[in-house]
This record gives sequence, C-alpha cells and structure tokens, in this order.
Amino acid sequence: MADMDFNNTDLKDYKASGALEGKVAIITGANSGIGRAVAIAYVKEGAKVVIGYLDDEEATAETLEVIKSYGGEAKALSGDLGKSENCDKLVQFALESFGQIDILVNNAGYQYPQTSPTDITDEQLLKTFEIKAFAMFYLVRAARPHLKDGARIINTASINAYRGHSDLIDYSGANGAMVSMTRALARRFVREGIAVNGIAPGPVWTPLITKTFGDLNPDVGEDFGKDVPAGRPAQPYELVKAFVFLADPQNSYMTGQFLHMNGGDFMST
Repeated sequence: MADMDFNNTDLKDYKASGALEGKVAIITGANSGIGRAVAIAYVKEGAKVVIGYLDDEEATAETLEVIKSYGGEAKALSGDLGKSENCDKLVQFALESFGQIDILVNNAGYQYPQTSPTDITDEQLLKTFEIKAFAMFYLVRAARPHLKDGARIINTASINAYRGHSDLIDYSGANGAMVSMTRALARRFVREGIAVNGIAPGPVWTPLITKTFGDLNPDVGEDFGKDVPAGRPAQPYELVKAFVFLADPQNSYMTGQFLHMNGGDFMST
C-alpha cells in the first residue's frame, strides 16, 4: 500500500521546541520503526541519542545518517538486550560517548504468533520476556546509578497488554509485565524526581509487522489495523510527540501512567 511506508520516520515537517536541549537519551530498538522516529524527534528537540539495536547494520547506518543530516549527534551499539551484560555495556557506552544519561526509552520488541499456547516453546516464551520485560529491568538497573533528579524512563508496551491477543499470548503477557513494572518503578522513584511512564501503541506499521505476520498473511499490509476505530494503523511519526512529552523535564507530575495511542480503542486502565 502506498501509505504503508516503513521509512516514513524522517519527520521532515516536525516542529521542535527545544524541549530536550542538553539531554542524552538511550533508545532501544531504534534503527527502525517507532524507535527510529523517536530518535529523530529527540535530536530535533536538542538531545543526543544512543541507539541500542540487535542487527540490520544497513538500517542502523541509514538512521544515523538521517540524524546527522539534521545536525544531531547519535551513536549506536549492537547487542542482544535480553542478556543483562549487554544492557550494562549499552549504559557504559552511553556514558563514555556523552557523559550522562537523562532519558531511557525501552522500546525493543519481539513477537512471534502461535495459534495455540501448546505451540509456544520454552525458548520462545523466554525470548519474548527477555526482550520486552527483562531488558527493560536490566537497563533500568544499569542506568539507575547515573539518573539524576529530572530523569525520565519511558517504556513502550502494547495495546495487547490491556486487551490481549489470541495469537500473541506470550507477547501480551510480557507487555503486561512491563506495565506492572512501570507502575512499581514509578512509585519507587517518584520522590527522587525520576518519572517512569509508558506508551501502549495500537497497530503501528513497522518492519516488525511483516517479520511477525508476513509468512502467515502475505496481504498483512492490506489487513493490518483495520480492526481499530480509525480503520488503519499508525505511522511511527504519529507517536513521537507523546514520547517527547514524557521525556520533557517540565512534565514533572505525571508518573506511573501509560498513554494509549491506538486509533480510538478505549482502554479502561
């Protein structure tokens, strides 16, 4: 479909306000999709960015080039963030690169559909939770000694944490764990001036969608997102203002909350 463009993340018309001047952000899963759009928005807002990614060197190089074209500064480090040692390395890389960490965006994701829970192997279950829930905790644990008053932690969960998905049972559960830990961390850090919030997107057109559902449904681009009131999936750039809002140091009284960017699906919590 013509309007389904994975690379529709350059934000050429994005109007920045300088909300993140002088800040340094770690963003995981940021070489494509939502993470890439957020990285570009953050550098436009004045932040320096460290990108954590698993693979796809070409996409990473392209993301860094786009950021450079806007006069931004960014560096990238590859590693499986489901392993705690790689999360430690990413935090140290950020400190060595830019000397501080002000914003942590846990955005990396993994999902693999199964039509029955009996088809979910131990390995798949562990991998899903490692990438979504464990990595978030590992990175918070590694970054915490370096986060000061005014720091922000933002976790990308999913609408599936709230309504479930019959073919993504483990993924729904991992995102539910992320939501619960976000609330717990928010309560722990609130009096230290560190806000912990999240975003629970509905359908968003990213490379993860064809990787996930392409084999099962070659026409996924035609069908994806039709079940929400908007009748379409979001493009990544449509979410970035929410990520900027949650990262803004002036947004100082909101913590433990999730913003539901989902095309009109009402969430009760």
